[in-house]
Amino acid sequence: MSSISLRMDDRDSELIKKYAALHRTTVSEYVRNTVIERIEDEMDIGLFDKALKAMTKTHSLDEVKAELGL
Repeated sequence: MSSISLRMDDRDSELIKKYAALHRTTVSEYVRNTVIERIEDEMDIGLFDKALKAMTKTHSLDEVKAELGL
């Protein structure tokens, strides 16, 4: 397992430590999970943007209902 070191001021460090403790997790777990979630969110947004650009036609709700026989 590898490590990553972060530099931050004392105020930010205390905030993160207290937040992690409040949620009964370690600072390492909190930071790791937060960073991974952020990366996944950005990847999702990128995929959405790519799909939106590739979309050539849209359909109204009424059109979809008619197509599905609803």
